[in-house]
Amino acid sequence: MQYVKLGSSSLSVSRICLGTMTFGQQNTEAEGHEQMDFAFGEGVNFFDTAEMYPIPSRKETQGSTETIIGTWMKRRGVRDKIVLASKITGPSPAMQHIRNPLDFSRKHIHEALDASLARLQTDYIDLYQLHWPERRMNMFGKRGFEYDPSDPWQDNFAEVLGILQALVQDGKIRYIGLSNEAPWGIMRVLHLSETLGLPRPVSIQNPYSLLNRLFEVGLAEIAIREQVGLLAYSPLGFGVLSGKYARGDDSPAARLNLFRQYARYSGETAQAATLEYLRIADEFGFAPAQMALAFVNSRPFVASNIIGATTIEQLRENIASIDIALSPQVVEAIESVHRRMPDPAP
Repeated sequence: MQYVKLGSSSLSVSRICLGTMTFGQQNTEAEGHEQMDFAFGEGVNFFDTAEMYPIPSRKETQGSTETIIGTWMKRRGVRDKIVLASKITGPSPAMQHIRNPLDFSRKHIHEALDASLARLQTDYIDLYQLHWPERRMNMFGKRGFEYDPSDPWQDNFAEVLGILQALVQDGKIRYIGLSNEAPWGIMRVLHLSETLGLPRPVSIQNPYSLLNRLFEVGLAEIAIREQVGLLAYSPLGFGVLSGKYARGDDSPAARLNLFRQYARYSGETAQAATLEYLRIADEFGFAPAQMALAFVNSRPFVASNIIGATTIEQLRENIASIDIALSPQVVEAIESVHRRMPDPAP
């Protein structure tokens, strides 16, 4: 395993991060523990979760992912050996079973964090992230920003950072991060952090894969120059880049068969691009998933690649991508497809 310092923090994290949003829905507690045992044994020391997990978020299962991680840490006694990341849910009409309203007020940040700490059976979270912004913006498959004059949000970043600063001082969180954020948002937060002496984000968790490289347009330079490492999520585009759907190797229990509402990476252009990437993997003798993950691993702005799996076999293949180096010829073949079909699944 390879390790890097996460942004400007003192945290040393594995280049592969275990994503856990299937725990409690597609994976049982025993299966979640098995995945964490295997990943930890392979040198993965970085686990990412969220209060809203598993997905799809439902009242009946919300929070069970953190509970499963908590029982694993308690039984294994490895809390001091892992870097634990979680998130507070941003505004969403579909998730008011978590809290109503969903916002980043002092009351609700404290409620969310204390509930996560209880489920995780720990006194602190290493990286606490704002899952998505309070303001209305382009995310989750929306390519361009459209100004909405009816958006009630007013710039409260300084207030939110002040609340998080107190929690850092209390020892409940060590560092903060952003997620599903845009260039303006991250630069605004960095400016306030520096001018007001408030906590500085050390990471940004956004989508990044062969099917969605929009991070490169406005955020990659920020990530490098400001030391805010990308935690790349959906690096396989919900499993699409593994080739199992295109080749008919998927099972009824595969995510996109269970939850057809997650169609972000299944559009016509995305399917066409996927076939091109599968062809390149075949030509150069790679498993498609490993080639796709190795590409993400190689990007200089990526701090850690968040992989997810429902089986140990998938997890073994995904973690092994850390040992794959793509030749210039492979990278050029990938770039050729990207030039013809840039970001087919924003």
